Amino acid sequence: MSDDRSTPWSGYSPAQAWDEAMDVHGDVREPYQRVYSEIDRMSGDDLYSKAEALASSYLAQGVTFDHAGEERPFPLDIVPRVVGADEWDVIAPGIAQRVRTLEAFLADVYGSQHCVTDGVVPRRLIASSQYFYRAVHGVDPANGVRVHVSGIDLVRDQHSIWRVLEDNVRVPSGVSYVLSNRRAMSQMYPDMFGAMGVRPVLEYSQRLRSALAKAAPEGVDDPTIVVLTPGVFNSAYYEHSLLARTMGVQLVEGRDLETLNGRVYMRTTAGRRRVDVIYRRVDDDYLDPVQFRPDSALGAPGIVQAARLGNVTIANAIGNGVADDKLIYTYMPDLTRYYLGEEPILPIVDTWRLEEKEAREEVLDRLNELVVKPVDGSGGKGVVIGTKASKEELEATRKQILEDPRGWIAQPVIQLSTVPTLTETGLEPRHVDLRPFAINDGDDVWVLPGGLTRVALQKGQLIVNSSQGGGSKDTWVLGGVRHRGTVVPPPESKVELEGVASVPQDAHPEDWAHGQQQQQQQQQRDAGEVSGS
Repeated sequence: MSDDRSTPWSGYSPAQAWDEAMDVHGDVREPYQRVYSEIDRMSGDDLYSKAEALASSYLAQGVTFDHAGEERPFPLDIVPRVVGADEWDVIAPGIAQRVRTLEAFLADVYGSQHCVTDGVVPRRLIASSQYFYRAVHGVDPANGVRVHVSGIDLVRDQHSIWRVLEDNVRVPSGVSYVLSNRRAMSQMYPDMFGAMGVRPVLEYSQRLRSALAKAAPEGVDDPTIVVLTPGVFNSAYYEHSLLARTMGVQLVEGRDLETLNGRVYMRTTAGRRRVDVIYRRVDDDYLDPVQFRPDSALGAPGIVQAARLGNVTIANAIGNGVADDKLIYTYMPDLTRYYLGEEPILPIVDTWRLEEKEAREEVLDRLNELVVKPVDGSGGKGVVIGTKASKEELEATRKQILEDPRGWIAQPVIQLSTVPTLTETGLEPRHVDLRPFAINDGDDVWVLPGGLTRVALQKGQLIVNSSQGGGSKDTWVLGGVRHRGTVVPPPESKVELEGVASVPQDAHPEDWAHGQQQQQQQQQRDAGEVSGS
């Protein structure tokens, strides 16, 4: 910034939000020093050429997504997001604490419900959650783990405070992008990873496999683990196949499984083979037609009973959705104190519960300045940002809230932090969030260093989802082993992630609702029906 030559940084100016790379005086923050210098040596054309090479690499891997009906390369920005070691030393324990609280809550909800009798959470809130499944009451997992994998969404506000935005403990997806992003970026900047001490992400699959093995039924020393996918038409099939391959386990569909005498078996060319652990990527409602949707062809009849008998472990556990209900989110600070006796490390965003009359009246009076969200929504769908909504949209939202107060929450507008992002006019600040992934093996909660950073590519846009035109960034957490003087490519650069299958359209964690729709449509096609739902 001190000389007169033009660089990609020329004209870069942080916006009103907290910029993670540069302060308001134009001084580069410590974690970004090396990234800044590397890019500063380039011309604008050099940076665009590198970005084109990155996009080509992604396209060659088949990492695409659907936007407005058009399949495009998944936007991976050429500038990484950098998280300092000191910041991660707060985030990782905060995520682990969150997961331990969610585990305790789920064990309680599907057990004695002490949190209800002690007045911490209202009974009606649990009973009215569409994701509370009485069918699995009393089903005790082998090693006590229900949340084997979680994705806890974080945002960083205008004061640089990391806050939990929402929890995802059903079948959180998106980790395949973390691995794909790292591989692609390690080829763009092979010397920076070792020099900066960027922590690797490659061990995720083996960590997951180990956690699933430890969740096997009692007495099973060498468990058979499978990944259950809805099939090739599912939006996240690429991720399912990638995880199965990198864990070294079988990828199966519901038609590959059968139950006999309370045990689950996989059909193979050599006959039946018993299955001990199912890492399912099928939604609860479609897992077992005996217990849930009778028209489902995506699961297998009888697997819930097999789980009840302790003959198979289903990961993540059925019924976890009651814990990531956005109304339960508002009770998480109290639940952390109640179950763990600890103060929450990561705060939440202030939230109004619209089923409470006083809160509802306040929100309806301030609807044009708040963010309103459906409690079961995802992918930014249904979110109304009052400051940007029309009068007609606000009026429609008001009616929806009055018709179903339980179905909505409200929050203040959070100015998400920004990071430098390459646009058509050069580097500009763009808003981001972060989804770290955690694995719980029953003894420890391990948090993948980094996670999926989603970036809003449009100027001023606060919704970062791909369905809203967002992209992603590779997240570099510092504090790993440094290598000076020699180029040491990160281990991820040697992993072949392509060749499994092309990433289907909409393969993004926030396209969950669309994925659900695809499951249902596929299931209905199998049944010879036609439905637009």
